[in-house]
Amino acid sequence: MMHGITLQHYLVLAAALFAIGALGAVVRRNILVVFMSIELMFAAACLALLAFSRWNLLPQGRAAAIFIIAVMAAEAAVGLSLVVAMYRRRRTIYVDEMRLLRD
Repeated sequence: MMHGITLQHYLVLAAALFAIGALGAVVRRNILVVFMSIELMFAAACLALLAFSRWNLLPQGRAAAIFIIAVMAAEAAVGLSLVVAMYRRRRTIYVDEMRLLRD
């Protein structure tokens, strides 16, 4: 008999999302997919933080989650601007061809 969603359910989901994000960041060659994988890892950390906050009835976790979401937005904006700049310079979005920043 199931009595609802527990802390373990949230943590398993957060761990799975983080693992998928880490795998995508390491394996993929497309820089946009790498950035999306990093965003997925941030979202998994935010989910785990919110789960612990809800489990312990502490409001500080929500404030930290809002900070994480703000960092995610800033990272997306800066990352996308770097991708656009590198694409204009190199005409590619693959990580293997963007190893040198001086050219």
